[in-house]
Amino acid sequence: MKTVFLAGAQGKMGLAIQAMLADRNDMQLIGMLTTEKALATLADEDRPAGVNVYTHLDHIDQSADVWVDVTNPAVALANGTYALTHGFDLVMGTSGLQAADLETLSQLAEAEGRAALVVPNFSITAVLLMQFAEQAAKYLPAAEIIEAHHEDKVDAPSGTARATAELIAAARTQTPDIPASDALARGDQSQGVPIHAMRLPGILAEETVVFGSAGETMTIKQSTSSRAAFMTGVAQAITGLDRVSGLAVGLDKVL
Repeated sequence: MKTVFLAGAQGKMGLAIQAMLADRNDMQLIGMLTTEKALATLADEDRPAGVNVYTHLDHIDQSADVWVDVTNPAVALANGTYALTHGFDLVMGTSGLQAADLETLSQLAEAEGRAALVVPNFSITAVLLMQFAEQAAKYLPAAEIIEAHHEDKVDAPSGTARATAELIAAARTQTPDIPASDALARGDQSQGVPIHAMRLPGILAEETVVFGSAGETMTIKQSTSSRAAFMTGVAQAITGLDRVSGLAVGLDKVL
């Protein structure tokens, strides 16, 4: 049985993960990290039985097989660093980490002999969208990404959109013949792929990739309406860490 420590436990994603773990017999939640504000609103009867709750990294006095992080970009690197240097393997579901952050975690995972999996999106359909976009980019180099998320998502563009742009850029066999533009309306340029980000209530997560060629277009779209869609991916990430050496990026690495 895999033991799990959950950081970001009282956020929306964290609560969904708690419920998922409670229904599994092959993994067990034994500790969680949350904010003092969130802990103050957590009634004693709502605390999972046998689970230690912490509000600061320096208060943690236990380990587990896997540290699952669904916090925010401001604390994710510090959390990941702590996990990898204190006996945990790591599943990082917090998006917004920069390339330098990933390099730091990669070096730590290698040095400590731990496994680290960074997952831009736990949705299986999002993983498939990225794979389809990568294939399409070999033949249709001109592409733009539109992503939409709930109003509480801090980072923009999303980690999923940036990962999709990287796959498109790497798969291209030619540079699209589109004049460069610094106009803000052209979106954030990631790997030479424009990304347009929306943050609106009523939306959980969506990504659309539009490819264009002479006389035709192709659109690939993925939409998530419930965090329940992410739970299969979270479970796959936890159980699949045994197949990861050092740091890997993407849920596809363990599917």
